[in-house]
Amino acid sequence: MKFRPLHDRVVVKRLEEEELTAGGIIIPDTAQEKPMEGSVIAVGPGLRSDDGKITPLDVKSGDRILFGKWSGTEVKIDGDELLIMKESDIMGIIESGKKKK
Repeated sequence: MKFRPLHDRVVVKRLEEEELTAGGIIIPDTAQEKPMEGSVIAVGPGLRSDDGKITPLDVKSGDRILFGKWSGTEVKIDGDELLIMKESDIMGIIESGKKKK
């Protein structure tokens, strides 16, 4: 991708939700809500403070995140539909893995 976000901006690709309900009913595309889960594609260098120091972001490329329903700006880059949002719009990182005993 030939796009580099600035400051505390993050580029996110929405993760597709399943088209079946638990009961096996198929949900058409027009009735589905947009997923609020995504994968981080690129991150900016960080937020610049008043004294000129850069505070790095907590998220990194490849992180699976949860964000607000109306967060970000939808853009199309290299044919991919992506979101550009500030790090503050991200609610958290979804960590997958085995729980420790």
